[in-house]
Amino acid sequence: MNARYLTITGILMLAAAIGFSACFNPRQGYAPEQPIAFSHQLHAGINEIPCGYCHVNPGEGPVSGVPSVNTCMNCHSQVKTDSPEIQKIHKSWRDGTPIKWVKVHDLPDHVQFSHTPHLNRGMDCSECHGAVNRMDVVEVTNPFNMGWCVDCHRQPQHNAPIDCVTCHY
Repeated sequence: MNARYLTITGILMLAAAIGFSACFNPRQGYAPEQPIAFSHQLHAGINEIPCGYCHVNPGEGPVSGVPSVNTCMNCHSQVKTDSPEIQKIHKSWRDGTPIKWVKVHDLPDHVQFSHTPHLNRGMDCSECHGAVNRMDVVEVTNPFNMGWCVDCHRQPQHNAPIDCVTCHY
């Protein structure tokens, strides 16, 4: 095989991979192990703690922050303090080190996204993130790809823009 053939084949394979990733999300079903076992079903479901209590500033920018040790300690300085998982929070708090949560929902770097317009239109977190309040371990339930987002933006009730610069730099 000549070098030109290998180069063209490589370019075609790269284009196919990029096209594939734009249509499918290999992260769907992704549910990483976290440094502290945390049940969203218990906290957001049974105890009905709103998403915004732990995930600060969800409507003020592109990301919704992960809980700080102080947020956890608001309750766990007094609740279930003898649990081994809560002891990890206590140690982190005493040591002054953040909890190194593993990001679950992630978008490619070339996508610009802000929670603000979505929350300002009254969307509930579960519309994109799934029924987190019924998950012990949070997993990616929706494809989070271009087609999925555009399909939602095209819904008449959303009346959302679909031009490229809305989501791409």
